[in-house]
Amino acid sequence: MWTLPQRKPIVFSMARLDRVKNLTGLVECYAKNSKLRELVNLVVVGGYIDVNQSRDREEMAEIQKMHSLIEQYGLHGQFRWIAAQMNRARNGELYRYIADTKGVFVQPAFYEAFGLTVVESMTCGLPTFATCHGGPAEIIENGVSGFHIDPYNPDQVADTLVSFFETCDTDPNHWGKISEGGLKRIYERYTWKKYSERLLTLAGVYAFWKHVSKLERRETRRYLEMFYSLKYRDLANSIPLATDEP
Repeated sequence: MWTLPQRKPIVFSMARLDRVKNLTGLVECYAKNSKLRELVNLVVVGGYIDVNQSRDREEMAEIQKMHSLIEQYGLHGQFRWIAAQMNRARNGELYRYIADTKGVFVQPAFYEAFGLTVVESMTCGLPTFATCHGGPAEIIENGVSGFHIDPYNPDQVADTLVSFFETCDTDPNHWGKISEGGLKRIYERYTWKKYSERLLTLAGVYAFWKHVSKLERRETRRYLEMFYSLKYRDLANSIPLATDEP
């Protein structure tokens, strides 16, 4: 929906279209900052474009708000809204295409438990700006492997983005520095190899303490004794003893 005729870096975001994910908040933040609009274009992926296709009241309200923002701030030519994509391979290509424009990924949620899209974007080498509320605050080292933003302070979000792109204009290596910092962070902490190694380590520690502490065996015995006292003892007493009939 709507093309981007000017070749600029792209600010990219992808999420569900609901209040917590705050995609409309990002669009409004972009729309209100003339300097940011001068420097970059904005692309978001999420939800339906046509409100009649949705059956979720919250999503319907966000769809209507998105259309309202586009018209209110005249975003045609600077903003592209793409319906939610279910094809994982295509989503991966989206990240890489944005990276080719020297763009960035923004995760503007009011709260994010973990931040899978944050890991995905950093894995693709995209400098990533993510909410400071929740998991992304741990994933990203602020100013080193990405940037923390506060979605409750949209002016700060816009200023952080403007500062980044202005620095990129004066220092051609800045984009690559943050990109490499993000990749380094992922390779150090969030690859499947690292995950499996930590899982095996924790499993080994658990097995060791299970063997030496006897805690689980003691608790199991107590549970069985309680179960016997509450259920089986009365049941056993109700069964007559076998006797030798004359």
